[in-house]
Amino acid sequence: MSVLAAAPGSAQDTTHSDDTRKVIVFFGDSLTAGYGVASAQAFPALIQEKIDAQGWKFRAVNAGLSGETTAGGLRRIDWVLQRPLDVFVLELGANDGLRGIDPEVTKRNLQAIIDRVKNKYPQAKIALAGMQIPSNLGRNHVTRFREIFPEVAEANNVTLIPFLLEGVGGKADLNFPDGIHPTPDGYRIVAENVWAVLEPVLRSMQ
Repeated sequence: MSVLAAAPGSAQDTTHSDDTRKVIVFFGDSLTAGYGVASAQAFPALIQEKIDAQGWKFRAVNAGLSGETTAGGLRRIDWVLQRPLDVFVLELGANDGLRGIDPEVTKRNLQAIIDRVKNKYPQAKIALAGMQIPSNLGRNHVTRFREIFPEVAEANNVTLIPFLLEGVGGKADLNFPDGIHPTPDGYRIVAENVWAVLEPVLRSMQ
């Protein structure tokens, strides 16, 4: 799947210059890209369906890249920011946590990505997806990792999605055998988690 493809869900999905919809960029890793499912089943596409049902003029862009870390996202962000955006949803950090990267490094990278977005598009609304990692990686590491997301959100006055995988993480029937990537049913719950936070943001922009 293209890392800058418009999320399916509307017959009017297009990047043509006559598309006047505001742009929401979902910038993340495999959880955003929709690893293991069809592009229409990834949560950005499901968000597009919810937007279309409201009759709102937003276009969801899936800029997820499987395997991406916060460091990789920081290297990639300038390319993504070449296209104008109105809302930026940042979903990175899970791969950092699973690889045992120092949470302070992850925090600095998240901050740097947000700084780049704010510098390029000062009026853009930003949302940050909180993430948690399995307890077998050590209590201190797990706790500190969880804490960095609300800290970054508060420091930047951006909207926080408390835990992207709430109700999905750790549930075998909602994840593929790897225990990491949601099934289509799991993604429907993820979309609800995102929508609960994103809907008021989009409503305020009407």
